[in-house]
Amino acid sequence: MASNVPTPLFPTTRREFLQFSGRGIGLLAFSRFAPSFLVNSALAATPAPEKDRPILVLVQLAGGNDGLNTLVPYEDANYYRLRPTLGIAKDKVLPLNATVGLHPSCAALHRLTQDGKVAIVQNVGYPNPNRSHFRSSEIWETASGSNEFLATGWIGRFMDNACAGAPAGSHDPVGIHLSNGLPQSFLGASDHPTFGLQPGAGNRRENEENRRLLESLVNQPGPGENDNATYLKHTLMDALVTEKKVQAVLGSYQPSATYAGNPFAASLRNVAALIAAGLPTRVYFVSLTGFDTHSNQANQQANLLTTLSEGLAAFQKDLELHKLDGQVTTMTFSEFGRRPSENESRGTDHGTAAPLFVMGARVKGGLHGTAPDLNLAHNQDLIYTTDFRSVYATMLDRWMNCPSEPVLGGKFAPLGIV
Repeated sequence: MASNVPTPLFPTTRREFLQFSGRGIGLLAFSRFAPSFLVNSALAATPAPEKDRPILVLVQLAGGNDGLNTLVPYEDANYYRLRPTLGIAKDKVLPLNATVGLHPSCAALHRLTQDGKVAIVQNVGYPNPNRSHFRSSEIWETASGSNEFLATGWIGRFMDNACAGAPAGSHDPVGIHLSNGLPQSFLGASDHPTFGLQPGAGNRRENEENRRLLESLVNQPGPGENDNATYLKHTLMDALVTEKKVQAVLGSYQPSATYAGNPFAASLRNVAALIAAGLPTRVYFVSLTGFDTHSNQANQQANLLTTLSEGLAAFQKDLELHKLDGQVTTMTFSEFGRRPSENESRGTDHGTAAPLFVMGARVKGGLHGTAPDLNLAHNQDLIYTTDFRSVYATMLDRWMNCPSEPVLGGKFAPLGIV
């Protein structure tokens, strides 16, 4: 039967190649566009990636998760004063100690915390916070100050310093994202192979069409012999090799835990499959969207926290049963928290600080950092007590074995979470 996939023209510029990669054709998204065979490895601080080295899984809670209804200060009268309808009732909270506990939808995460497998860093933010989704996400992903603009992401700079390139002939990516676009976190000063998958389980027909489209591009004659055309052809061939390998891994994987039937859980299942396959990938990025809860927040956030909690618990159990949990640490982040005061639409508006979760066999579980002060007037913001770059510094120095100062552009005090 004839394929219904149209034969595209061979891309002649980097811009055209980006347009193809943005359509989900393997989504092989390099952070910079110098040919890999010309990249100077002088920035390397550690050897090339190996499959048994530590892995970091980043989970983005896109939209700005409401931290006060995630980690609930159920003994603080100010919390209920600021949230007369949205406040979680004391008898519903899953207690972590005598003053704070988790949202009732976080039962699976609560069990992991009690088992010492989840650290919760309280009230994380940064100086002079920005309430724009775009700008605050950029700050978190580039690890910049609020008044500086960086062209590279913190993971991209980690790759610059610790992932000089795979061994000759390898097509394996050092970073894989399961999101609708290349995370700004992955942008580096040097060329690093990264790969992207659409969130969720993926569609077999779409995957086959992607493969055919890549093959048709690779098999076309290039538009003349020049460095640009050679690079583009080389990149497309790498994308095709990686696409076939990844889809074979995902198609044959047998998880050891039961994942819920939603795209977020399916994405984590795919991450577990790729880790179990022994890829030398150092960083995975998964996104869960929908946290911009300006109105009718209660049910919306409850459903999202159920998805997050059950997805993370299944992922951790899967890793444990495959004896891979000692190799993987998972960390959540969100561009900002919400305001302590609920609004007139029974939602919350853009705020500042919020807690984040760090999960793994080697984390020091429980609460870390200082709880926020809720002695606030209506519509006042939280004042952060832990700089998010201290969390990054901890993950770089103590987990990824990469000096944090060259990556973060300064010294940030590490936390006792790893």
